[in-house]
Amino acid sequence: MKTVAVKLVTFRLGSDVFAADIFSVERVLRYVAPAAIPDSPAWIEGVIEHNKTVIPVVDLRRRVELPAATITPETRILVLNTSDGLVGTIVDAVMEVAGLPSTGMTPPPPLFRGLAAQFVRGIAKVGDKIVVVLDVDRVLSSEDRIVFQRALEVKASETALRA
Repeated sequence: MKTVAVKLVTFRLGSDVFAADIFSVERVLRYVAPAAIPDSPAWIEGVIEHNKTVIPVVDLRRRVELPAATITPETRILVLNTSDGLVGTIVDAVMEVAGLPSTGMTPPPPLFRGLAAQFVRGIAKVGDKIVVVLDVDRVLSSEDRIVFQRALEVKASETALRA
């Protein structure tokens, strides 16, 4: 019998299956349209309030350079607990929590290059599917968070001026 060493929350982006370590997933929320933030990167959808805190929401499809998709009843926002704080990520659907043995995840192949490669922590096989395990700390880097924070401050000052 294999000992479970890693638990992953698996989710879909298009026809591809991705995962995040269960300890990185704070909550799974039904999709709500985020409030837009002007002058932020195209892959930042906006902000939502979660537990009385405003958090950025990233369109994970755009972040890993996949084509845009229509919001469906299965669309979810995964609230990820990163080293820089909470980040919401829009995914097409959340599938399951899967347990893996410690040998069940391998590093990404050296052929992985480009923007998407920086988000990959490893590759795992869950059931009969190959799953790309994301490094959630890289979804919104410190530099990205600074850009987002500045845009949020601009929006707050514009709102205050109108009041």
